[in-house]
Amino acid sequence: MDPLYRVAVIGSTGRGGYGHALDEAFVGVPDTQIVAVADDDERGRAQTAAKLGVTKAFADYRQMLDVVQPDVLVIAPSWIDRRREMAVAAAQRGIHMYVEKPFCRSLAEADEIVDACERTHAKLVIAHPTRYSPKLARVKRLLEAGRFGKVLEYRGRGKEDRRGGGEDLWVLGTHVMDMIRALAGHPQWCFASVEQEGEPVRRRHVREGADGIGPLAGDLVRAMYRMPDGSTAYFSSACNTAGNPTRYGLRIYCSHGLVELLEGTMGSVKCLRDRGWSPARSGQSWLDVSSQGWDTPETLTGPRYDSRHRLAVEDLLAAIRENREPRGGMYEARGAVEMIAAVFESHRVGGPVTLPLQNRQNPLTM
Repeated sequence: MDPLYRVAVIGSTGRGGYGHALDEAFVGVPDTQIVAVADDDERGRAQTAAKLGVTKAFADYRQMLDVVQPDVLVIAPSWIDRRREMAVAAAQRGIHMYVEKPFCRSLAEADEIVDACERTHAKLVIAHPTRYSPKLARVKRLLEAGRFGKVLEYRGRGKEDRRGGGEDLWVLGTHVMDMIRALAGHPQWCFASVEQEGEPVRRRHVREGADGIGPLAGDLVRAMYRMPDGSTAYFSSACNTAGNPTRYGLRIYCSHGLVELLEGTMGSVKCLRDRGWSPARSGQSWLDVSSQGWDTPETLTGPRYDSRHRLAVEDLLAAIRENREPRGGMYEARGAVEMIAAVFESHRVGGPVTLPLQNRQNPLTM
């Protein structure tokens, strides 16, 4: 019989809350029990404790960690200004973690979290649900089998709403970067530019970002990455240019067609088997892609696949039991931060930057 994992939750009502329902990530997950919640807002703390059915509720998350001594901690706030301190506190106590995205504010903070986890062998999974999508796994197999020919380009975009540009890159681009990484690995270099109201970003444009991001700038971001297989990955985001329906996600352009993936555990995936990438000229139609292949009905249904977090937390628990690195673990989380930081570092130096980055600080502070 598998052990029962005791789960505690950190939230911060009014300062990132519980992210995208991370407080409920372990609800109904076998072999787990949610035992405590910490929230520095009294009303939010009481409401969440009642919702989760726990009697142990704390204003100070460190007190919760010491008193309850959970096996797993959910770090739920979407604000990231305290992410490093929370994650390091858990890692120092040997507590495993499920963490809301973005991972943290800089590579220096990411390095601290990774180092703390390595010292105590704490496992960490980041809330990038598309990493665990069975549809993405199918796309990866199709690409590796050459079913769309040679991969030429990965093109990702954020939501491009009022947050378009630098904020979009951080808050939603982290998902797109992880999708690229899941399919193509870690990029070798980045060349990027960041603009504000038509001008290259300078020190005077830097402001304090929302969601505890820290120094931030740019209403237009353009980034290019060289991938290990020789293909090129791009990410772009422009403020107030959102598509309807959304363009948020990733397109993969290949010599024999293209694939479109939207973010999410079972987000929409479509393919176009058209070498010209132009159905208006070729007469080809877009086909749905399921976990079983293109133009094939989806067989994976039910609560596990409706949930945004279930597959990720199941992998975390399996990684703990098997003493292995999770599929969407701390190194992948740090890698997504590095792809984001590389955009601002390339802009700062005015040219391509090699990854891993030598500069581990936020380039906008330099």
